[in-house]
Amino acid sequence: MGAPVHNLASRVKGSVTEVTADSKRHGRHLLSNTIFKYYFLFSILALCFVLGLVIIFIGKTALLLFGHISPADFFLSFNWTPEDEAFGAAAFIVNTLSLTAITLLIAVPISVGMAVLCAEIAPVWMKTFIRPVLDLLVGIPSIVYGYLGLTVLLPFLRQISGQSLGDGLLAAALVLALMVLPTICRISDDAIVSVPRKYRDAAYALGSTRLQVIMRVVLPAASRGIISAVILGMTRAVGETMAVVMVIGNTPQLAKTLFTPTSVLTSNIVMQISNVEFDSTWNYALHMMAFLLLIISFVLILIIRILGRKRRDAA
Repeated sequence: MGAPVHNLASRVKGSVTEVTADSKRHGRHLLSNTIFKYYFLFSILALCFVLGLVIIFIGKTALLLFGHISPADFFLSFNWTPEDEAFGAAAFIVNTLSLTAITLLIAVPISVGMAVLCAEIAPVWMKTFIRPVLDLLVGIPSIVYGYLGLTVLLPFLRQISGQSLGDGLLAAALVLALMVLPTICRISDDAIVSVPRKYRDAAYALGSTRLQVIMRVVLPAASRGIISAVILGMTRAVGETMAVVMVIGNTPQLAKTLFTPTSVLTSNIVMQISNVEFDSTWNYALHMMAFLLLIISFVLILIIRILGRKRRDAA
């Protein structure tokens, strides 16, 4: 009788110990999950708070401009002579849009072509070489691209064009195209690779050639991802500063040719912001330019989010 009772008591005690250990382990897991939950929530709220402060500060300072000049004088006038109280930013806006358009005109065909090469045509050894190189190009600082443009590209443009100065929209567009090309290419590559294999097999079963499959099946199916890549590249092109400053010429005038020294929103801000008083119309005008860039970036990111949601719904 004694031995069975003792064994039963031992088993009960062991079960109680196991239950207690499991309870403690569960409590620790619950505590750690709760701590991380509120930590991540705090991080998100802090990020939103900082972003809100940036928007409020820049927007509030920018809107002070219209207490001194009218919106028409700022957005429609091409006369930027702050010394004479003339703050027309139309030239910078047009130059920014022109530079972005030229950059995309150069970068998008090459980027999408390279993405198709990596995803559909290139052998494995070439893919394993090209993709890490593109990832490396994404991480190179923009000032390195600007320095290469200043020391290599500008003398080359002077030589082939016969211009005394190589500065202008073409030089800036070529530098920006090299900068955004890896981004557009890698994201487009991922979009093309994500196209289901059954689409290609069905097209080949109908007698399509490789070119027809790529042009009529793969690219249309990956179009939302490619458009998102282009918009992301556009966002970087619009907001880039240092590389543009080093090759564009930094002259506040409308670019009438590709070799006219000129300026865009970002380059004008960085060249002049350190020389103005905070409580001045000049400073308010520069803040309004920054606010315009912020709005453009938000709109482009919003478009990317909408396209991504439609892509998930379609899938």
